[in-house]
Amino acid sequence: MAALLLDGIAASEDHRDMANYHGYAAIQGRGTVALPAELRRKYRLDEPGAQLEIAERSDGVIELRPTLPVPVDEMWFWSEGHQAAEQQVEADLEAGRYRTFDDAESFLADLAELAAEPEAETK
Repeated sequence: MAALLLDGIAASEDHRDMANYHGYAAIQGRGTVALPAELRRKYRLDEPGAQLEIAERSDGVIELRPTLPVPVDEMWFWSEGHQAAEQQVEADLEAGRYRTFDDAESFLADLAELAAEPEAETK
């Protein structure tokens, strides 16, 4: 099988399709692995702070998944509960379940009315 060199990494010529990339990388000193430049660009791994998630599967496969680090003060946004709430907001917007106000006073008055209403019973 013919091979070519991509940034010092041998890759099979018949697997150059980036949608289904297949190649080989040598492990350097201290366990360093250099990814091909086109993969680094495609998955934004050439940006400062870029990270790979590493997962070892039970069948012996080691998976590398590009991931963006989340600052500690933004972790709440990515929590399961908050993401569910975000999806509900999107559904409400698409369904037209929202109101608009001409000024802050109207908004605050509506908010006060909502706060004064007893909670709807769920059945």
